[in-house]
Amino acid sequence: CSNVFSMFEQSQIQEFKEAFGCIDQDRDGVIKKQDLKETYGQLGKLNVNDEELDAMLNEGKGPINFTVFLCSMMVCFPPGTDPEDTILAAFKLFDPNGTGFVNKDEFKRLLMNQADKFTAEEVDQAFALAPIDPTGNIDYKSLCYTITHGDEKEES
Repeated sequence: CSNVFSMFEQSQIQEFKEAFGCIDQDRDGVIKKQDLKETYGQLGKLNVNDEELDAMLNEGKGPINFTVFLCSMMVCFPPGTDPEDTILAAFKLFDPNGTGFVNKDEFKRLLMNQADKFTAEEVDQAFALAPIDPTGNIDYKSLCYTITHGDEKEES
């Protein structure tokens, strides 16, 4: 992982640096347990326990600075892959017909019963960013764009 900076394009490194900055809540250049706890809280996941956080931090095998963070991004986003495509691929698992939408209620049920088991309040907070149409479907393509590019709506 010594040449990690040469593995990504400059624009990708900048995106990862912004993501790192969002997680490094106290801006000290190292991601610690409190940083993770606050980040999860902002995402609506309030019941993350210390054991889960410790397990995440222990994967770094030392202080998680930006270089270590960037090395971990190589696993999630190997050079040449697009983060937006990766997130879209994950959502497509819940959209076998390729409509570009997932049903809000079904997705909420999955979030509350699988893996990290979100609470109803946490799901509602997560859905606050999601573009949901009147029939209760989440436009996950728009959501993925917002996740990877930010909310870039122009003000006039």
